[in-house]
Amino acid sequence: MTLRARFDAQLAGFLTGQGPQWPEGAPRGLFSTLQRFLLSGGKRLRPTFCYWGWRGADGEDDPGIVTAAAALEIFHAFALIHDDIMDGSERRRGEPSVHAFFADLHTRSAWRGDAARYGRSTALLCGDLCAAWADQMFLGCGLSDEQVSRGYAVFGAMRTEVIAGQYLDLVSGVGDGSTASALTVIRLKSARYTVTRPLQIGAALAGAGEGLLADFAEFGDPLGDAFQLRDDVLGVFGDPAVTGKPVLDDLREGKRTVLTALAREAAGHRQAARIRALLGSPDLDEEGAAELRRIIVDTGALDGVERLIKLRVESALAALAGSGIAPEVAARLTALAHELVDRQR
Repeated sequence: MTLRARFDAQLAGFLTGQGPQWPEGAPRGLFSTLQRFLLSGGKRLRPTFCYWGWRGADGEDDPGIVTAAAALEIFHAFALIHDDIMDGSERRRGEPSVHAFFADLHTRSAWRGDAARYGRSTALLCGDLCAAWADQMFLGCGLSDEQVSRGYAVFGAMRTEVIAGQYLDLVSGVGDGSTASALTVIRLKSARYTVTRPLQIGAALAGAGEGLLADFAEFGDPLGDAFQLRDDVLGVFGDPAVTGKPVLDDLREGKRTVLTALAREAAGHRQAARIRALLGSPDLDEEGAAELRRIIVDTGALDGVERLIKLRVESALAALAGSGIAPEVAARLTALAHELVDRQR
């Protein structure tokens, strides 16, 4: 069985176990929607890095680490659901986002009240439940209390960073929108919790010392940056049929990414005026988006982000090569690094 299949089996088993605990009389729509969301799609990156962090700390293959790692996917679901609400994103993984699904359900059912508000409120509850479930699954993974305590300390740091990064993202949206600010946002909001912290959680569960945790940070931080930079490029230039998300979302939201920050900083007078007029416009259409893409290319912003991705991957791999991590683990992490940036979704 592949590692992903093992994660999915643990997730399915955990969710099945939650069914009998659902309060009698409470509608099961929220529960069943979360089951579908958690088990359909997703790259399982965070569980994978957690597992290899464990193996990098000389942990033997064990069902307990697979369960603990899979819990990170539930935490990731929490982050995605809340992020989609805050960004107003209508699609996720080729399907309606959770808040859009419940808003549509409200409309189709001809219920009283505001459908959009109902969708957002129900999705908030879904995200909250995922955060609680992630804790429950992690703490009950089957590893020893001492192991779980070590890993949970890093888990707690990760949760704080993600929420602080999300808040920083909000602040940057009304601030200067500089490249430096955008890089800080991606480090906290996405990059570190995608690679570094999962690696460190797995390593901490296995009893790793500070040296290995530092090695994983030297590898994980730049690689996580590269992952998010690629995500931002795909959010503007990707194929929606592949990414599962409309390319207009980030541009209509006026998302303060490194890509758009570089374009603003390099833009001429007319280009800057067009960026101000188009980026963040809720009425942006395909013609306007195409103009923005041309400006991003013409200012050199796209090439600039590609250079940043290349430099960060090289930095990550150099750190890995000098870390003394076991060859089997280093080889797998190297392959994962290339998968993260050489992707279309």
